[in-house]
Amino acid sequence: MEGFEEWKKRAEQWLSQALQQWKKQADPLWFEAHEYIQQVPPTQICAALAILLVTSVLLLLGRLFKRQKANTILLSRLSGSGKTVLFYQLWDGSAHQGTVTSMEPNEGTFVLNSEKSKNGKLKPVHLVDVPGHSRLRPKLDEFLPQAAGIVFVVDALEFLPNLRAASEYLYDLLTKASVVKKKIPILILCNKTDKVTAHIKVFIRKQLEKEIDKLRASRSAISIADIANDFTLGVLGEPFLFTQCQNKVTVAEAAGLIGEIAEVEQFIRDHVKS
Repeated sequence: MEGFEEWKKRAEQWLSQALQQWKKQADPLWFEAHEYIQQVPPTQICAALAILLVTSVLLLLGRLFKRQKANTILLSRLSGSGKTVLFYQLWDGSAHQGTVTSMEPNEGTFVLNSEKSKNGKLKPVHLVDVPGHSRLRPKLDEFLPQAAGIVFVVDALEFLPNLRAASEYLYDLLTKASVVKKKIPILILCNKTDKVTAHIKVFIRKQLEKEIDKLRASRSAISIADIANDFTLGVLGEPFLFTQCQNKVTVAEAAGLIGEIAEVEQFIRDHVKS
């Protein structure tokens, strides 16, 4: 115990001597710096501080922009609309017919299949196929912070029986704060348009607008459904149109099984630059 106390006493003495020695060496330097600062005109000091501040802010903004730059495209829809087929067509050009509906997101980062033969550097796309089952839709929220665009797939063949459900899903999507504030573009993709009895995109667009207009009216009163939404849609007193949305909404056609997906590929490249 006595040995420990002796060691402690010597350590304290050594530390005290080291601090005194450091202070002796630092005092002249501090004095010289103080004298130099006093000789510099105040305007030069202010200018230097302003340059330092602006540079720091620009560097911070640059890092934030780089970190937040999105390259994720989300595929979303009701079950049975052919969204998973589109995922594989974009990935490797195959239809993957007979694929069982997944209870987990299909996810991959790749160069679009149609671009693999092109020369030059192409930026890979992070594509996420979110399951369409109503219980699994909250998974979409996990990917929205990184989303550069959303492809909402509609079954053009079985459109009318699913009109209400599709409109409700789309309404909730269009009123999400994370979608509206970031102005995430949405492509309403009418799939299976190669079938003779499929509805065309003009008809689908008009019907969705009418149904969303009804939903908007029914949810205008304070209710649980209304509270769940962050933003209201459209212009008060006017019929709802997609052109009134704060984020860009477009409508296109596709036929996933036969590989006619040029419009969705264009949408992806418009928002995930090569």
